Amino acid sequence: MTRLEIDHLYVPVAGRTILHDIGFTAEGGSLIGLVGPNGAGKSTLAKTIAGLLQPASGTIAVNGVALDTMDRRDAARKIAYLSQGDTVHWPLAVRATVTLGRAPHSGRFGTASPGDRRAVEAALHRADVLSLADRNIQQLSGGERARVLLARALAVEAPILIADEPVGALDPRHALNIIGLLREEAARGALVIAVLHDLALASRFCDRLLVMRDGRLAADGPPHDVLSPAGMEQHYAVAAHHGTHEAERFVIPWRTLNAADRKPNQEGETA
Repeated sequence: MTRLEIDHLYVPVAGRTILHDIGFTAEGGSLIGLVGPNGAGKSTLAKTIAGLLQPASGTIAVNGVALDTMDRRDAARKIAYLSQGDTVHWPLAVRATVTLGRAPHSGRFGTASPGDRRAVEAALHRADVLSLADRNIQQLSGGERARVLLARALAVEAPILIADEPVGALDPRHALNIIGLLREEAARGALVIAVLHDLALASRFCDRLLVMRDGRLAADGPPHDVLSPAGMEQHYAVAAHHGTHEAERFVIPWRTLNAADRKPNQEGETA
């Protein structure tokens, strides 16, 4: 079972510390949501785990091996990253785009092996974009591009998948498709960590939520503990509707709270 360990992580961006003393442990087989208000440091943490940003101090380890001691290709085989948004800069065919996900596995001259081709076809099938394989990715809809880019990340076959706002700006149907695919990836044994703003999806599909506030880890636990009425007030300054439908629990942010509505916390300050 894959194990990710993050310990005392401090991360600067443009000379300012964005993440402060982040630490948690996670294992394969789970979908973890990184949630919290805008500007809390969620995307910075996602990029740092993926190796795109360097911490000032602290460690990120996979199965006991520090990420910064790994060969870059080895690290890329361990952690796949699905970036925020669906911007595509090159007019590649969908199959060629997904094949880029096999770069950490490719031989010295970038030749695709039979294993690479099998992984690409499997990723195209799982993301339901096999029928688009010969299309120009720049000519696809936003939802179609989102599925193609997820297929590229799945083609890595990494035990850890980091997805930064994978359902941002998608309509409900495509958002449900993408979060369902992430849920399936976790069920297959991967550790999936996704930055999410849609708390209805996060509360329904995630096994665990990490709440970021002001660059710090403010809460960590099961969705309906983290997003309890008190948690929604503390972390988001909103009241929420909590319910159950088809035996699944959900949370929907309902209205904003002003200072007069909010209860004082243990330090005597409003949450």
